Amino acid sequence: MAKEITPEQIQMLDEMIERARAALKIIEGYDQERVDRLCQAVAAAVYPLKVWGPLCDSAVDESRLGDKVTKRNKRNKIKLILRDCLRQKSVGIIEELPEKGIVKYAKPAGIICSLVPTTNPCITPTGQAIYSIKARDVIICSPHPRAKNTTNKCMEIIRQTLVREGAPADIVQCIKEPSIALTHELMKRCDLVIATGGRSMVKAAYSSGTPAYGSGAGNATVIIDDTADTPERLAEAARNTRMSKCADFGSGCSCDGNLLIHESVYDGIVSALVKEGAYLANAEEAEKLKAVLWDADGHRLPDTVAVPPQRLAELAGFEIPADRKFIAVTGGGIEGIGKEHFFSSEKLTTLLTLFKYEGEFENALDMMRAVFEVGGKGHSCGIYSWNDEHIHRLAMAAPVSRIMVRQPGNLSNSGSVTNGMPPTNSMGCGTWSGNIVSENTTLKHYMNTTWVARKIPADMPTEEELFGEFFTEGMNEE
Repeated sequence: MAKEITPEQIQMLDEMIERARAALKIIEGYDQERVDRLCQAVAAAVYPLKVWGPLCDSAVDESRLGDKVTKRNKRNKIKLILRDCLRQKSVGIIEELPEKGIVKYAKPAGIICSLVPTTNPCITPTGQAIYSIKARDVIICSPHPRAKNTTNKCMEIIRQTLVREGAPADIVQCIKEPSIALTHELMKRCDLVIATGGRSMVKAAYSSGTPAYGSGAGNATVIIDDTADTPERLAEAARNTRMSKCADFGSGCSCDGNLLIHESVYDGIVSALVKEGAYLANAEEAEKLKAVLWDADGHRLPDTVAVPPQRLAELAGFEIPADRKFIAVTGGGIEGIGKEHFFSSEKLTTLLTLFKYEGEFENALDMMRAVFEVGGKGHSCGIYSWNDEHIHRLAMAAPVSRIMVRQPGNLSNSGSVTNGMPPTNSMGCGTWSGNIVSENTTLKHYMNTTWVARKIPADMPTEEELFGEFFTEGMNEE
């Protein structure tokens, strides 16, 4: 149970909210040019590698999660978020629909409470700060206790930047000593909650009484069909899988977790994965891995989350070569798909499960459905296919909010320079996962919108056109 909030914490929170309301009154008066300049200044302050690099090192050292090298690449999301912000309006009129007589005006959402995950203690609050500033909101971050110092360092850089630009530092605030009770109280006092992280965090946000956007669990699953039948296509699928699986040691919920591979290309994919750095675990090693990843009831154990494959193997009691980048569990080490088969659930580390499907593409879809019954509904999946009909059938069948076609999922579904996905680190997973939106949480979710409607010529088809074959002449008779 969470400890009760102390009088000292209440006073601290009172002061933070008071300062936030004062800052809100100022920023909501800024024009578009002023807001855009602040977004650029904040992004430019955090983006340089000499700033971002030490923050990444601090994040790994403090949280003991992830990879210092690939975590640096996450700064590219800052550019994507800034790009999209600068291309959109957020002050005054943001859209006009003359044919409907509609004009839309943007208004701030108010004070945003951000629940920051331990896996992304810098990029998540930085991106949210940029979106908040663009929407003329203020934001108070509640960092994960395991990464609180790193998040506070990052937010202090942003606060100092705001001051240099003549804006209130309190547009962005961060709790220095977070607790569950304090976070619960903060959520109640804000105008909007954005919860990026585990199920319990999202559930708490939805229970706070404050409007909230949440995210869901991953268990990303990728189908590789029989059209991946050339050396080039096999190499592309394997390379992208490695990039997605290894980014930040597999800490992201979008990292590839399961591959469903057609029998005709299975051996070719396995060979290509080995060339990309996969270690193929045998049946005995798979059993050892299962013992250190999950308890007897299938609950994920924390010590093996987001660790390098050599450390994962060491914890399981065996060794792998130093040049291996991830571990793959294949047919000899897995029993099947289902809640009782733990390897078909989310891994959140440098471990990949390979399944073989036979025959028709519908068999792959059946396996995909079974995987998402284990976990990860609403989040994401992918496909390596050069058959548009297969891609369409997956899109029709998959209970997910995003599907990546021939792309590394973890580096693509939250926004990329080579696709049109809105950039974010907060991904809604729809009602499948108990979320209110089934899309990436971006600028539009940080704003209220006022619709102004002017009278237009009557827009109503005849009753015959509306009701079609169900129309009868007696419809208007009493």
